Amino acid sequence: MFKALGTREILITTLAAAGVLMITMGARQSMGLFIGPMDDSTGLGIAAISLALAIGQFSWGAVQPIAGAAADRYGPRVVLIAGVLLLALGSAVTPFMGSGFGLIVSLGLLSAIGSGAGSFSVLIGAAAQRLPPEARGAASGVINAGGSFGQFVFAPILQKLIQAFGWMGAMWSLALMTLAALPMIGRLTRSAPIPMPKQAGDTGVVNAMSGALRDRSYLLLHLGFFTCGFHIAFLVTHLPGEVELCGLPPSVASWSLAIIGLANIVGSLFAGAWVSKYRSKYVLAWMYASRALLIALYLMAPRTDLTFYLFAAGLGFTWLATVPPTAAIVGKLFGVRYLATLFGLTLFSHQIGGFLGAYLGGLAFTRFGDYTWMWYADIALALMAAIVNLPIREARIVHAEPQPA
Repeated sequence: MFKALGTREILITTLAAAGVLMITMGARQSMGLFIGPMDDSTGLGIAAISLALAIGQFSWGAVQPIAGAAADRYGPRVVLIAGVLLLALGSAVTPFMGSGFGLIVSLGLLSAIGSGAGSFSVLIGAAAQRLPPEARGAASGVINAGGSFGQFVFAPILQKLIQAFGWMGAMWSLALMTLAALPMIGRLTRSAPIPMPKQAGDTGVVNAMSGALRDRSYLLLHLGFFTCGFHIAFLVTHLPGEVELCGLPPSVASWSLAIIGLANIVGSLFAGAWVSKYRSKYVLAWMYASRALLIALYLMAPRTDLTFYLFAAGLGFTWLATVPPTAAIVGKLFGVRYLATLFGLTLFSHQIGGFLGAYLGGLAFTRFGDYTWMWYADIALALMAAIVNLPIREARIVHAEPQPA
């Protein structure tokens, strides 16, 4: 499946980027474990802590195009190192914050901005500039899987640390763990980017962004990725509440989230392979359509443990597996010179959807007492996303003919 990653240098570059994402995403996706212990210790209240984390969701998305532009201008090494140091700093100072505003600064800004600077846009852009075109699709799948693996690994480790040393000790431990990404950044950026001829009309990152935002295919891609963010944030935020409404134990929610992470590792690897064989817009259309079908089946199924586990496995397969084909389309439309910037803008659209998914889910529950209308909205948005990806301008995949012996 991944013959394109067969050479040692290509494989090491890919695994280094995946390792950095494992740490930055693992740290970011595990913050929810600290909410209860922090509330018990500080008395700040769930609402104040949740607000800080919600601001962090938005900050993570907003920094993506900025970090991407900085990486395209100054190189990814300085951006990635700064991101890791900010993430470690945010974790280290959080135990000293005794107010909601302090948590907004530490978790909502420092940690979130640091994690965003060391996330998908910069890492996939840095790897793409150091890999041959035939290896980029498979590499993006492996890098994306690294983020899912981080979610799977960090959560149980941090849970044990919280139990052993309290939430403050666990937060300081997280700061130290984050620094383990620094040697991987050095390995990723040690080799120089592959020389590329200057594209005709290449007048800088600002003009590249301006031109991209006038491109119909790019805007359609944003619309679909917005839907992806809406789904993910709604489920991450409100799946425990849905499980509770169904009268099932909280362990069903935690196991469902773990299954999502595991399934997405497999889905990301397959997505990376598929973008080398099929047009990415069709891969995305299939993924979004499958989500609409899965949600419809869930609504018709009995609310049992098995239903949630099967639902999690199905959704997890496409969870963030949309990243490789989305990044591939951006690269095909505009090249890899400004991939970090332009894909960063796409990720910002994803997080706008995420903010709405989390926020509207809460409003729906407050107004109606359940999430029924959110599930209907999920189905409608998934079908819309499947449809809008089809007109995207994307060249056919050209497969090399086998050479005669």
